[in-house]
Amino acid sequence: MPDINHRNPKEIMTLSRLGSFYQSKLSFLRSFIREFKDWEFNKDLFELDESGYGTAVYSVKKDSRAYSLVCFANELNSTERSDRVIATKWDAAFVLHDGIPTKEDIKRLKENVPKQEVGRVSYKELTLSRANKSVRIFEHTVDALASGQQPDENIVKDVGYLYRTTAVYGSGKFGLADRYRIKERSEICGPFRLEMMLVYLVRQFTFDQVNHIAKSRNPTSAVKLSDDIARNLGIGNSTGLGMAPFIVNHPTLLHNWIYSREEALKQIRSIEKVEINDFNKFKECFEKSKLNINTWKTDSKYQINKIKILIKDLEHFEKKYLFNFEFNEKFLWNKLYLWIENELSEEGIEYIVSMLMEPYDNIVNPLVEKMSSEEDLHFDIPGERLVSDLIDIIQINYSSILDIDFNSSEEITNFWFISKNKEEPRVANRYEEEGSELEQPLAIARDVSELFKRLKDFSSSKTIAEFLMSNNDLRHAVRRCFIIEKFPYSEIQDNTIGSKLVPIDMLRLKLSFFGAQKFDPRSDKWLRINMYQGAPLINELKNTDDTWIYNRL
Repeated sequence: MPDINHRNPKEIMTLSRLGSFYQSKLSFLRSFIREFKDWEFNKDLFELDESGYGTAVYSVKKDSRAYSLVCFANELNSTERSDRVIATKWDAAFVLHDGIPTKEDIKRLKENVPKQEVGRVSYKELTLSRANKSVRIFEHTVDALASGQQPDENIVKDVGYLYRTTAVYGSGKFGLADRYRIKERSEICGPFRLEMMLVYLVRQFTFDQVNHIAKSRNPTSAVKLSDDIARNLGIGNSTGLGMAPFIVNHPTLLHNWIYSREEALKQIRSIEKVEINDFNKFKECFEKSKLNINTWKTDSKYQINKIKILIKDLEHFEKKYLFNFEFNEKFLWNKLYLWIENELSEEGIEYIVSMLMEPYDNIVNPLVEKMSSEEDLHFDIPGERLVSDLIDIIQINYSSILDIDFNSSEEITNFWFISKNKEEPRVANRYEEEGSELEQPLAIARDVSELFKRLKDFSSSKTIAEFLMSNNDLRHAVRRCFIIEKFPYSEIQDNTIGSKLVPIDMLRLKLSFFGAQKFDPRSDKWLRINMYQGAPLINELKNTDDTWIYNRL
């Protein structure tokens, strides 16, 4: 058997590699769909006026457990519509309620949910969100349905959603239930399950709303949105820098996400004899996915270039490898992987790595269950350990970071801070903007480098507790070093404050695990995505094939 190991974190955890990740069977919205198939769905309340404003409630039930999406659609002037986090009004606001809401609950929520951050919810609520219409496609769809026609499929494909969310909150924010209340529930054991549930149910609301408005405009001739068109509409999302610090601030969670992907790849590469059905499934997904790439619309030169690189990689892979190998050779997937690692860009490598998982539910599904993390268990610093131990840990796990010269202005150009108005993360140029004294501890590479220098000047036989007595400002870096000792994929092996920083690489990493498609950068600091585009409708869940993600859109 060939020597097959997990990939080196120092190579995989760079920003450029992480910024080349794609959705896979491990992605949360896909694993959610697989787990959600046997839930019972009901539309419990739908009180919208002829313009589509009002309240709706959807519930999903399994065994004795129920969750409800409560929707509030509001009238909004065009001048008030903004995707920025500082907005105060939205076309619709949503909350996922634990159980079935009473009339009193709905009244309470109606007074608070549309206000979002300004309002307050309770421990009965689990996730909170808001969304704006994509006005062009929304109005076009309503007009077409009201006239008895289906919307133009080209317009539908060009946009891909009727609404886009601007935030999905959970875990105690604004009064929402803290995670400890629900973390033991077996039906939502995977990461971000409730957020995925909310977005999926919001998607159904958008279909029901356009159908309702069209019917109100023309009761005799209006038609419903066809299933084929609805299926190819997802939920858009505008995502900014708020996501970037998350992956820095949750190292063990990040490790579990990346490790699951690396472990899946290792197990797949270790398969000695690949079954023909499994290979054909991979090949089928590959062929379908190429068609999907052609519908990827963006004005971003950065992303257009990445798409061109991907297309070139896939053409090269297909021409030079896919049709030129002996199927019966042993360890076929390992040989395939070694070929792409040598021949393709990071973009192409990670695209195919994601697709290699498609035939292997038996490998992927057990890993999904291990992607959450009890982070508090790894927070304590072992003060009894020696300075020499910490020096060894840094030399082993941060060797590439130690090569960065943080005395160079190019390597410390940026700083991360929290905005005063919305308490949201931001990044700025420290030589052009004020406020660097408010810098957040998100420059882990710089801080570990400084830690290493101080450790070298300290007695190696002293304890970590003794070192921290005079170096408490680096406590966070010390903690991270002891975390990476146990969790090798917990750290971005790159400089998050250098002049070459591309923040959307950090966003894309997280969004790929969510299951986002068609990244559309609007700058190097925010982008739009699509979630659940092509996903089965609620009435199709029980019979869906997990490869729906590759259907041509």
